[in-house]
Amino acid sequence: MQQGDPSVVNKWAASLLTECVKAIADKDSAKIHHVLWMLNELSSPALLSAAEKTHSFESARKVILKFQEVSPWTTFGHVASNGAILEALEGESKLHIIDISNTYCTQWPTLLESLATRSDDTPRLKLSVVATGGAGGSVVKEIGHRMEKFARLMGVPFEFNAVCKLSGLSELGREEFGIKEDEAVAVNCIGALHTVGVESRAEFFRTVRSLRPRIVTVVEEEADFSSNKDDFLKCFNECLRFYGTFVEMLEESFAPTSNERLMLERECSRSILCLLSCGEDGVRDCGRMEKAGQWCSRLSEVFTPASFSEDAVDDVKALLKRYQRGWSLSPPGGDASGLFLTWKDEPVVWASAWKPS
Repeated sequence: MQQGDPSVVNKWAASLLTECVKAIADKDSAKIHHVLWMLNELSSPALLSAAEKTHSFESARKVILKFQEVSPWTTFGHVASNGAILEALEGESKLHIIDISNTYCTQWPTLLESLATRSDDTPRLKLSVVATGGAGGSVVKEIGHRMEKFARLMGVPFEFNAVCKLSGLSELGREEFGIKEDEAVAVNCIGALHTVGVESRAEFFRTVRSLRPRIVTVVEEEADFSSNKDDFLKCFNECLRFYGTFVEMLEESFAPTSNERLMLERECSRSILCLLSCGEDGVRDCGRMEKAGQWCSRLSEVFTPASFSEDAVDDVKALLKRYQRGWSLSPPGGDASGLFLTWKDEPVVWASAWKPS
């Protein structure tokens, strides 16, 4: 094995991890300890060092912004969703966007710029942000201050509404948002739906429909972890496939010693551990991703798919030209709707838009 060759190391690591899972299934403790020792020898000291660091809002924000500079993994969903929202709310004077996402509001500056340059009068925008993913009230408050400052700079009448103190998205209701009758509502869900418990998803979608939105935008990563409670090996193999693609993309997008890359790899490791331990005694249930076809089946019970316009698709294509080769768009197959972001022909992120039935 050549020292420092990431592709070779990844193949060895994947093989060893598979052997470890088989040993766990066979309850072969001697082999488990042997394989874990070998994995420890292959692990990166730099990554272990990065795992010692604490996260703050500012460091998380910087990582997100740097990630957006080198990869369209997150910005793809922002651009597609913004295009659908702007089209659905065109001509309205009072807009209310309910943001249920994990993006720290990095999606909204470009939308504010678009509103500021509209040919008709600049509309008033109310942005209700639901604190998810552990974002506390102080973090959301700081985000609100920054958004208000940017809106003033753009000349867009703006109101920021933070929705906190919820133990889960299933608690959301119309009263949390203060929706007014003369407001045109859009609901934006990016990287958040999989955090809703599987048994609660149908009820959550009915709650979203009760908000009477003109448009609902949904962005989720393309992976199926819905079987993690019932089939450990299947879940593990899906982890290996999806997160292996993610780590490969990071390796080709960042410098080897990039702090941002190391922090993203750390979060990747946390996600894998959470998924593989999910359902064990004493371990809380965690978000379970589903693939586009599964989400479409659920969403179609209360919503109708809305196609992205040619302008929105052109905007996404223009976005991808800013990044290195390997990124492309593809339509989902089968009964799914929406649009896929692909990395080397592998679907990694799915974006879609929906209207109430």
